Amino acid sequence: MNKSDSERIATVLEKKGFQPASKENEANLIVVNMCSVRQSAVDRVYGKIRDFANLKSQNSKLKTILTGCILKKDKKNFSKSFDYIFNIKDLVKWLNILKPYKNYLEIQSKYSNNFSAFVPISNGCNNFCSYCVVPYVRGPLVCRDHKGVLEEVKNVIKKGFKEVWLLGQNVNDYKSPINHESNSRIFANKLEIDSRVINFAKLLKMVNSIPGDFKFFFVSPHPKNFSDELIDTLAQCKKFGKYLNLPVQSGDNGILKKMNRNYTVKEYQRLVKKIRKKIPGIKLSTDIIVGFPGETKKQFENTVKLFKEIKFNMAYIAKYSPRPETAAFKLRDDVPLSEKKRREKILRELIHPVK
Repeated sequence: MNKSDSERIATVLEKKGFQPASKENEANLIVVNMCSVRQSAVDRVYGKIRDFANLKSQNSKLKTILTGCILKKDKKNFSKSFDYIFNIKDLVKWLNILKPYKNYLEIQSKYSNNFSAFVPISNGCNNFCSYCVVPYVRGPLVCRDHKGVLEEVKNVIKKGFKEVWLLGQNVNDYKSPINHESNSRIFANKLEIDSRVINFAKLLKMVNSIPGDFKFFFVSPHPKNFSDELIDTLAQCKKFGKYLNLPVQSGDNGILKKMNRNYTVKEYQRLVKKIRKKIPGIKLSTDIIVGFPGETKKQFENTVKLFKEIKFNMAYIAKYSPRPETAAFKLRDDVPLSEKKRREKILRELIHPVK
């Protein structure tokens, strides 16, 4: 999503008369698109500040912008280091774009390559996992209408792209806003959704029906509401690339509860079994956080056990770092960095890469 956001920023800047510079020392404007989700990304921004100061001493016209997913604390800390700071969701408002976009996702991307196209279908999240800042920096879930998504996919296929990646913080929650309210009604104190509502599974069917030689993928789904309808749809879609990133985050129920993930290890195992049965040959990756506050060696061993059982083809392993504004920030970060690195190394050795 960060890369996709950068492509949209590039589109806006070029429309406003800017041209890409091949090197930083040739630029009159430098935009840093950061992500406060991990401290390591924030640290990299700190590492660039001195470089920018040196460049400004050589070029008085140089201006710098910091955007992306920025926590309030980081905004304050960087306030004197950049000329302008704003969150990515405020891109349209901040740059005063004349065309009345509802949100920045409607801006056409300046794709960074001609093989894989990133197509966002939503922005923000309503899940509030205890370690994650996304709901605080990107805000609540906002979905693009399916017509806009399909139009963008059709355009990139016409241009010859071979891969389409549908993006969202939780793609499972996708519902097209077109006629969404009119297709919902209150019945017996429960919200019933009319079958005409375009959910994620229906969107994938529509993408699959677009003519052309391409494969589609998506990131990231949440295990808690990965429905049978979605599994059946993927099994039927010939253009699905048979690769799935299914974040588990931990193999221990106690840690999953503290993370507010709303599923158990057994439920995750059943889901994986169901997916592999319906979609033979699918490649599976996951996201893991090691060293979450209070994670004991025994709890980590439960994650090791899950890794050995599932045999993930890829894993994105993060060492826990406290994030201000999250629920987990109130917990003591009591797992030493050396132990986090040890646990990361153990899990990396258990990955089963595709040969």
